[in-house]
This record gives sequence, C-alpha cells and structure tokens, in this order.
Amino acid sequence: MKKNTRYNALIALTYSATLIGGMFFGYKFLKDQGYQFHKPVQFADSNAEKVDEIIHIINKKYVDEVNADSLNHLPIDSLLHQLDPHSTYLPPAKASEMLETLGGNFEGIGIEYYILNDTLLVTNVVKDGPAFIAGIRQGDKILQIDTAIVSGKALPREKMVGRIRGRKGTAVKLTIIHPGDTQRMVYTVNRNRVKVSSIDAAYMLNPETAYVRISKFGADTDKDFVESVRQLKAKGMKKLILDLRDNGGGYLSAATGLANQILEENKLIVYTEGKHEPRTDYMTTGGGEFEQGKLAVLINENSASASEILAGAVQDWGRGVIVGRRSFGKGLVQEQFPFGDGSALNLTIARYYTPSGKSIQKSYKKGYNAYQNEIEDRFNDGELTSDVTGTGKDSLQRKNLTRGGIRPDIYVKLDTNGYNRFYGKLVAKKVLFDFVYDILGARYNAEQLEQKMTKFAISESDYSDFLKYIQKRNIPIDPKQLYMAKPLIYNDLKVLLYKYHLGDAGYYKALNLNDPVVKQAIASLQ
Repeated sequence: MKKNTRYNALIALTYSATLIGGMFFGYKFLKDQGYQFHKPVQFADSNAEKVDEIIHIINKKYVDEVNADSLNHLPIDSLLHQLDPHSTYLPPAKASEMLETLGGNFEGIGIEYYILNDTLLVTNVVKDGPAFIAGIRQGDKILQIDTAIVSGKALPREKMVGRIRGRKGTAVKLTIIHPGDTQRMVYTVNRNRVKVSSIDAAYMLNPETAYVRISKFGADTDKDFVESVRQLKAKGMKKLILDLRDNGGGYLSAATGLANQILEENKLIVYTEGKHEPRTDYMTTGGGEFEQGKLAVLINENSASASEILAGAVQDWGRGVIVGRRSFGKGLVQEQFPFGDGSALNLTIARYYTPSGKSIQKSYKKGYNAYQNEIEDRFNDGELTSDVTGTGKDSLQRKNLTRGGIRPDIYVKLDTNGYNRFYGKLVAKKVLFDFVYDILGARYNAEQLEQKMTKFAISESDYSDFLKYIQKRNIPIDPKQLYMAKPLIYNDLKVLLYKYHLGDAGYYKALNLNDPVVKQAIASLQ
C-alpha cells in the first residue's frame, strides 16, 4: 500500500514503533479472511508431482478461467505469477511461520513499548493486564528478559517480541529500572490473554458529532463498537464519523458484524463469488445500535479488505457519505492447500463484491487498463482537468465498475505541504519519536496536556532543543527544507507527545484538530 504522505508515514511509524504485547491473531483470522484449509497432500516425487497437483488445484478452484496448457513445464513461482499477486506458494518455513504467527499460540503480558537507544522503553501498560498487576508502569526500562540482556544491544524487533510473548500460563522474568531510579527490580510476569479494545479512539467532536477510529478489524471490533456507541449516545451523539483510514482489514465477521450495527434489517453487506465457488451472501439481521443518525466514513489509499467491505455497503445503500481518497482495492477470497513436506499453496478462489455488484479488487493486469486507472486517479487528485485520453472524465468515471476499491463521495486532496526529503529523513530515522520519548515526555504530564489540548503548542525552547537533538544524531540540516517543514515538525511533536501521555485516544484527539478530512466530514454532516 502507498505510504507517500506525511500522515501515512507518521501513522505507519507510530504503529511500527510500538507493540501491544497482549494482542494476537489466531487461526480464526485466516478463516475469517476467507482462507480454508485442507489435509496435506503427500508426494513421492515432491517437485514434479507437486507442480502437477498445483495445476490440478488451479483448474478446479481458481477464481478465473485459466489456460492450463500455458502453465505446464513452468517452475512453481513462475506458474503462480501468471495468476494474481495474492496467490502464492509458501515454502515449509514460511508456511510454518504464517500458521505460528496467526495460530493463536502467542499471547502476552499487555505492554506497549518502544526501542529507544537500544533499550526497551515501556510506553503503555494495559490496565489490569499481567504486567500492570505485576507492577510495571509507563516509563520503565527493560534491561533483561529472562537471562538475556537486551539493554544496549541492537537486537532486531522480532527478537525482542519473541522473548516477551508466549503461551498463556508461561512466565517471563523482566529486569527493570523505574524512571529516576538506579536500582534494578526483577518482576516475574505470567503471560495471559489480554483484553485490548480494537477501538483506537471514541469521543465527541462537538455536542452532536462523535468520532470513532478503527485501525483494524479484530475478533471483537463489532462488540467494542457497540459499547463505544452506547457511551457516546449517552453524551448526546446524533451523528458519527467512522475513521477507517489506514485500516488494512482483519476479521470479515467483525466487518459484517459492524455493518449490522449501522444498516437496517435484511440488507446485503457483501457477497463472494468465483468461477468454481457459488455466490455467498452476507446479510444484516437488524437491531443495530446505530441504524439511525447521520454517518460519514473516512477512507484512504491504505483502507483495504474488510474496511472496503464496510465502506462499500454504506455507500451502496446510501446509508452515509464516504469521505477521503480511493481505497486500496483488496477483495480476494483465498483457500490454503498444504502439502506433506510442510509447504502450502494459497490460492484465490473468489472475489468480494459490494451490494451493487462492484468488485472491490483492483485490476492487477498491466497494460491499457492500468493506464486508464492511472489517468482516473490523476483526475481525482485534481492533477488533470482536460480530455487527456480522448474519452473525457465522465467516460472514465463510467469505467469505475472495473477500477476496484471504493471511490469516496467527497474527495479530499492530499496535503503534502512541507513534506520534503529532510522531513522524510527525520521520520525514517525516528528522530521525532526519539526526541519525544527521550527528552520531551519528561517535561510535561498527562493532566497538563489534557486541559490545554486546543491551545497547547510546542515551545520555542522545545524546538531549539529538538534542533540540537538532530545535530547530535549527525543529521545535516537543510535550512530551506527545515523552514518549509517547521509547521509539520511542531504538530508532529505535539501529537506524539499526546500519544506518549494519553495513548491512542489522545493522539487522535490532537491529530484531528487540524485534519482536513475530519473537517470535511463534519461539514458534510451539517
């Protein structure tokens, strides 16, 4: 997915820089994504027979018509390249890793942390989770995990994660230093399942309008949504802005469950169909928590899969207004076929379609169609205004049914002011995060920030210290680019400071104060 904007870069870095130790996705995730599983197929001649079996499976199961003769005598990877980008062959190690990661075997202790100067800094502790009960708090530094010293060692993130998480009931021993203390403390924490709401933020933007942010569809997202809506209704909510930007998907059941909360009874949410797969409809059952009331759904180029299913249903039924930029276009159902040697084939067997019959999947074929798609995207961005192709913009819009993704009702152009190479380097090298977590966080507290949110700004003194911090990192400062990026830097330091002290909810509250998409959504609901 595209990550070519300051907003996307900062969001992506926010999630890559922190980790919820108690979060996990299980075997059911694959099932809800559309994956189905079969018993392993055994081969005597593992290579030749495997290729024949893969061609046989494609003939019986693949979503589209394929000329099998064109696939003969090709190596496995080349064979699958003739299909779609999501049909893949997984060697034994990759297949095992996928099942292990998504198999529900890993749970955790319920912490969020950031790797600062080769040290694990605890940035959040889930209330009433194993780590919280043991006495671990925000700001603690983890020096040792069991017998492994991690402080001062540039260990890859995956190794850090692997040492902390584990099966429910097992214990991990953490050696920690509390903020402002020099004495080491040792905590033994028993891993467990940790309940973390999949709602990143839910609050009132004004007396009638609420904002709910969902960055992924977890197993309980629909239930968490209902709980949030009830709380917001008690505060006077009559209108809702549902933010699905950068939501790459997740559980299909959660997306359809959430759709059931906002659409009336007996409405088609989505259906799947393939050459060898009969049509399957997903319908609402009624009794939703927010069937009435004005609704705006926010999407962008990183909204995919389950988030596109929800946005497509809202748009097709006229239930609300879609605001933002065209979504990613990921709408394929896959089935997994394992082989006796531990390898597996993930094959696309069907597509997702919105209620009106539009395929969510974008075209993955090169050539004229790709060119037409690029021209249309450039029209959307306001980059082109003339009849470039000889067909005109209206004609291009009529081709929308083959374009894939969800096209917003109200398009908000990307704001790239101030985003330059110097700023990009600061984001890529995590300098903004490091400064907030290393220096700035200690200068403020949660109460200060919460009381002054609309008026709070980074001081000139803070900014001056940030420039010194950049110089200590031996990053050359380009005065012209620094001047252009200064407003972004001020805002980013502010929102990251809010994240450090007030978590995701504080982060989005601060971020949304100047978000043009949110402002447009508020206006559209008037």
